[in-house]
Amino acid sequence: METSSSNAAPVRGTQSFVHTLSACWKRPSLTVLEVAWRWAFGAPAVVLVWYEWKGVLGRTPLDTSALARMSVLDPMSAAVTLSRTAEALMPAMTHVAEWLGPLLLAVWAVISSFGRTVVLRRLDASLHARPLTLMLLQAARAVALVGGMALWLLCLQAAGRYAVSGPLAAGQEPRLVSYCAMAIVATLGTFTLWAVASWALSIAPLLAMLQDLGPGASLAAAFGLGPIRMKLVEINLVMGIVKIALLVLAMVFSACPLPFESMATPQFMLWWYGVVTALYLLASDFFQVVRLVSYLELWRAYEAGGVGG
Repeated sequence: METSSSNAAPVRGTQSFVHTLSACWKRPSLTVLEVAWRWAFGAPAVVLVWYEWKGVLGRTPLDTSALARMSVLDPMSAAVTLSRTAEALMPAMTHVAEWLGPLLLAVWAVISSFGRTVVLRRLDASLHARPLTLMLLQAARAVALVGGMALWLLCLQAAGRYAVSGPLAAGQEPRLVSYCAMAIVATLGTFTLWAVASWALSIAPLLAMLQDLGPGASLAAAFGLGPIRMKLVEINLVMGIVKIALLVLAMVFSACPLPFESMATPQFMLWWYGVVTALYLLASDFFQVVRLVSYLELWRAYEAGGVGG
């Protein structure tokens, strides 16, 4: 007996997650394209940031002997040394960030718009190419992301004043355990807030290419997706949990050689950390593709009438 599409079982945002993972794994070209455009921006950006960082270190007189004497057995002295080092570096770092930050954001918006267009059209050739629209949407998302990072830094600064600067000013030892706990809560809270709040900026580029819309119309269409709004939030939360899991795995693998630190050479450790970082970035790019495919499948289910409220 036939059933109407309106009576179809509601589709959860993540109920076909394993199927989506399998589908993306069977189409490695999507991940290759995603990695290619991201690393085409990321590799030169890392080189430029490293060059400027070395310049800041070269122009800033630091107490290198105090840094070399730092020890976990004397947390109060180490906290004072790190605080003085950061205070000395901040003026030069701020000067560099004033021009380097906007430059990297602008280049990111341009490269990501064309890169995302290539990936999405590889995923579905019927999508419209809207690179200028995606450029503006990516710029808006980058600005929102910077705002989220600024909120995170403000939370860390407040935690530092409460657990480190305050006790030091009173002649007491810093409460490092409290600071670490507050930093973890602030990080996870900001991460979750971004996952919940950024769904419209994440789906808008796909809607622009699906419906051939401009930036304003695609954002309006994103906020008008009432029936699937919570499902988009669900996908974002799951992807956020995956990102956290990847970070934890990366930290675990980074710490694996530490019991053999006396035998491992600095060069080996450098290569080890490089490999772990590269694997983390590859996995992260793969799950970015999974997010796009999940959005597209959810939209198709919505258009077919298989998404419940």
